[in-house]
Amino acid sequence: MWFAGLVLALWLTRLGVRVRIVDKTAEPGTTSRAVAVQARTLELYSQVGLADSVVEGGRTAFAANLWVAGKKAARAVFGDMGAGLSPFPYALIFPQDEHERLLIGRLTEAGVEVERRTELLGFEDATGRVRARLKRLDGVPEVCDAAYIAGCDGAHSAVREVLGIGFPGGTYAHLFYVADVEARGAAMNGEVHVGLDTTDFLAVFPLKVEGHARLVGTVREEVEHQHDNLSWNDVSQRVIEWMQIAVARVNWFSTYRVHHRVADHFRKGCAFLLGDAAHIHSPVGGQGMNTGIGDAVNLAWKLAGVLHGRANASLLDSYEPERIAFARRLVATTDQAFTGVTSPGPIARLIRLHIVPILIPALFALKAVRGFMFRTVSQTVVNYRASSLSEGRAGAVHGGDRLPWVRTDRNGIDADNFAPLTSLDWQIHVYGDGAPEIQAVCDARRLPLHVFPWRPEMGRTGLRRNAVYLVRPDGYVALADAQGSAAVVTSYLDARKLTPARGDARKQGHG
Repeated sequence: MWFAGLVLALWLTRLGVRVRIVDKTAEPGTTSRAVAVQARTLELYSQVGLADSVVEGGRTAFAANLWVAGKKAARAVFGDMGAGLSPFPYALIFPQDEHERLLIGRLTEAGVEVERRTELLGFEDATGRVRARLKRLDGVPEVCDAAYIAGCDGAHSAVREVLGIGFPGGTYAHLFYVADVEARGAAMNGEVHVGLDTTDFLAVFPLKVEGHARLVGTVREEVEHQHDNLSWNDVSQRVIEWMQIAVARVNWFSTYRVHHRVADHFRKGCAFLLGDAAHIHSPVGGQGMNTGIGDAVNLAWKLAGVLHGRANASLLDSYEPERIAFARRLVATTDQAFTGVTSPGPIARLIRLHIVPILIPALFALKAVRGFMFRTVSQTVVNYRASSLSEGRAGAVHGGDRLPWVRTDRNGIDADNFAPLTSLDWQIHVYGDGAPEIQAVCDARRLPLHVFPWRPEMGRTGLRRNAVYLVRPDGYVALADAQGSAAVVTSYLDARKLTPARGDARKQGHG
């Protein structure tokens, strides 16, 4: 996914790493399938000052509606589902093409230009460095030497092909369409709508401008074989009609096949795979783009740490196991869900048309279920507990978990514990009172220390009073120690040869 490359370049640039980003296309995309920006992505964007612009440019979807066989079966309010779990307790609709332009603009401001019409012909990794062969617009070949190469070049990745890495999986039978439309009707009320029928599927995503929406649905089965010459007239109209959508204008329209694949490896030597080059899956839950962005952030701080000499090169070994495990789980779960949504089989049809309308409203009525669904779809539940970088447990928080989000009160000013994460550096968090020995080790290791006065709601998020949490640059807990031991922190850092970037060892209190 192209997004992964842009986000990787943005984070690396912010971390002081020089990058080149090349693309053989002539210009940014003008159409898009990806529209959902999940809460975890917005949290990561906050670390680099991007979240506010994304939220401003997009449209907040506070609720989702499920329609089955012509009737509205359920409605879930996102704000209620995510309350207290994230500073972004909602899903955001921000089309891929506009999103891409924003990222490119931020890179330009940082002095990084996307090199258009520049094609990767191949590369070698024989001496611990990469030598890439490029062909520029004028046809003149160029050789580029670099420490690492990241393949963010989509499902037909040239980097993956050079590496000879397998991409097993399959393709769903249905042909789908995506269309940008101007319309009116009951399902054009600014909320997300999903419609299910015997074999048809339709998702409606509201856009920033009133009366505009992105539709994703099925093409009529009898014309699927003509996929190169299809138009709006060939889409299945049944669900559109009973969801009362009157389309006045189609601004653009395209069709696509849905695949489910995960690369056998995400890394080989000095080369890495990210986004759609590493994994592709169904659009259920709006996970694809967000997963590629997660890949980019995970890899960026690790590359920067190694390149700046603040971490052993073995740190990069954690990228593949952390991200491939999540990708495999995601493909498996979205595959099951997508098959249930689109399968023409009698059992799937029975579940979709008769059981779902009864079950979903009952489940949505339960607060615990709504919270679970938000955590899952928002990707705030993603963890790296099995990683070699994850150790310990304090309260309900394990090493490898996303740092729980909590509000804080600093001198009467409402704030939160995510604010220090903008440093993009390792840091220690203590909720309660920090022991003097923790202050000493932080001073000695030039490790930022953030102490937050204890509040009861912190315990409800799973945090333990006076425990020590060593937080990674991407906001995940690396080490959780219930006893608040300085020796445990020292041992962790020494074993991995980690040196924080921050040169200011002064204590930073937030409360």
